[in-house]
Amino acid sequence: MELLTQFIDIILHLDVHLAALTAQYGTWIYVILFLIIFCETGLVIFPFLPGDSLLFVAGALAATGGMDIYVLCGVLLLAAVLGDNTNYWIGHSIGPKVFRWENSRLFNRAAFDKTHSYFESHGGKTIIIARFLPLLRTFAPFVAGVARMTYPRFVALDFLGGCIWIFSLTWLGYGFGNMPVVKKNLSVVILGIIAISLIPVFIGWLKSRRAPLAG
Repeated sequence: MELLTQFIDIILHLDVHLAALTAQYGTWIYVILFLIIFCETGLVIFPFLPGDSLLFVAGALAATGGMDIYVLCGVLLLAAVLGDNTNYWIGHSIGPKVFRWENSRLFNRAAFDKTHSYFESHGGKTIIIARFLPLLRTFAPFVAGVARMTYPRFVALDFLGGCIWIFSLTWLGYGFGNMPVVKKNLSVVILGIIAISLIPVFIGWLKSRRAPLAG
């Protein structure tokens, strides 16, 4: 419970914590941010780490001179792309070991082929949109690896999604994060960013609930 309370405090007061870390560690803040984004996108056990809100606040701090916005974007983009690619290859290597026996209860060949087909047909928008969705951002590249999504296609789309995600939220923070009204209500803004990013997940959940009723 204490860990949950601390995590919520970090999320709601990310500006204070990040500003303190920047003042304390100087240029090492780039390494810290790299590790956070890399772990969130590259390791399926860390889907709870702040992503969208972190980019926004980091951009706002860069506007005050705490960081160089161009170096920041480059470091974050590198972390996001390397993280997703690490996640992809973890899924790629673990998948066959987990589903080793085709006729066992652990493996459904038809479902595997269907998943692979889905990522080949719709994986592009899935990889790109998932960048803006907490939890899905962490799991999408892993599933793409398990489903054997064509790697060159994954890399290209993942890089595109990473650019859109990093640059949009970081520069949004850079441009608006230090406006008096935004700074005064930053906790509300951060919660709003999280809520907006969860809207597609909620819509998908509603559709999945209505589908059986329609059938």
